[in-house]
Amino acid sequence: MNYAAPKVFVIGLDCAEPDLVFNRWRERLPNLSRLAAAGVSGTLESTIPPITVPAWTSMMTGNDPGQLGLYGFRNRKDYSYDALYFADARYVCEPTVWDFLSRARRRSILIGIPQTYPARPLNGIMVTSFLAPDKGDGFTYPPEMAAEVDRLAGGDYIVDIKDFRTEDKPWLLEFIYTMTRRRFRVIRELLVKEPWDMFMFVEMGVDRIHHGFWRYHDPAHRLYQPGNPYENVIRDYYTYLDGEIGSLLDALPNGTVVLVVSDHGAKTMVGGIAINEWLMRNGYLELKEPPGEQAPLKYQMIRWERTRAWGEGGYYSRIFMNVQGREPTGVVSPKEYECLRDELTELLEAMTDEHGQLLGTRVFKPQAIYRECRNIPPDLIVYFGDLDWRSVGSIGSGTIYHYENDTGPDDANHAQQGLYILARTSDLGQAPYFGGKRMHRTILDVTPTLLELFGLEVPRDFSGRSFANDICA
Repeated sequence: MNYAAPKVFVIGLDCAEPDLVFNRWRERLPNLSRLAAAGVSGTLESTIPPITVPAWTSMMTGNDPGQLGLYGFRNRKDYSYDALYFADARYVCEPTVWDFLSRARRRSILIGIPQTYPARPLNGIMVTSFLAPDKGDGFTYPPEMAAEVDRLAGGDYIVDIKDFRTEDKPWLLEFIYTMTRRRFRVIRELLVKEPWDMFMFVEMGVDRIHHGFWRYHDPAHRLYQPGNPYENVIRDYYTYLDGEIGSLLDALPNGTVVLVVSDHGAKTMVGGIAINEWLMRNGYLELKEPPGEQAPLKYQMIRWERTRAWGEGGYYSRIFMNVQGREPTGVVSPKEYECLRDELTELLEAMTDEHGQLLGTRVFKPQAIYRECRNIPPDLIVYFGDLDWRSVGSIGSGTIYHYENDTGPDDANHAQQGLYILARTSDLGQAPYFGGKRMHRTILDVTPTLLELFGLEVPRDFSGRSFANDICA
């Protein structure tokens, strides 16, 4: 491809749901709709698992979670039972898009991209994301940008909403809007005042409003009530975001390539499956003594010499096996390892709900879905009900099926399909209101696309494929 974009502007909307953007609310989203009409758009297959970490880093490196050695926010540090680490930027060992651009003397401005804290030097400006514990050391590069960000925001720049799982919905809604408004103020200021070749930001408000308000908007949710006061909260936030995006499009130089992406979608959460309760009932996990009430599972509670497997909670489940010669008190012999993985897979995929209906659970072996498995992968990755149900890691409830989240109220789970839109600003005036090419892509296609847009060589070992030619041919 001979085309090289003068500038590329990447709009990241964490958890943006393609059905809402492309179908249900497209007439309410004129700016996203005209971008889609001017270029190419469609669903973007997320990583397995489809969660913020590692999805955004896979998107920005062209490497799958196994190649990154990052399987979620928390990862095993070693094969002991309690050693976990939180996956911040220090554990990202593969070059990112902005690393490639810096080497080519291209300047990037980056705001809110997950897993960028602590900030590393680059040719440009970086404001890190919600994984930053505060706005102190490592929050920005260069460091003096931290104070400038507050000034540009017109107040305290809000990195994230720490307590978005709350019943105080008026407070949550106001906080989401305040956070988003201030972020867009910073974006608009830097967009016009700073030189850049690639500008990228990620807005977390979409994810937070989905988790906080999905039950109020989706008739398929078991708690939905028609005419409730929050029924249009998510729709109105999407409409507001579309207006903010429109103001950015108006400020972009003609010919800028715009890429809109989400790391995954959203869907109604039916409930939760208490994975460790299930493992106990089926004879794979034994406790020293049952807790008197529901509580997080801690390694000190487990009778390891009689335990073959244990699991973790979250939007999906990770199951670990207690293997001889690997874990400190392993009981599963290496010879029976694969047989036990197959046995667990068969039982989990046959799981039913309380009414005997098949859940439709999907189970993955990391070695079968990743190009390689660095660091310590889970032995199994489980989507309960194909992500209709989350995983509950706590024990002591006495039931496998939960309808209240053990980490606070949460209405939505992540969906496997995110979205993308790729277009040039120079084509916006020529496009019909609706239309454009619609094609399915994967999250690993994004890095090759961005590199090709800048005329940079795409590493041959990337599994993703560029779709830059879809608008540049």
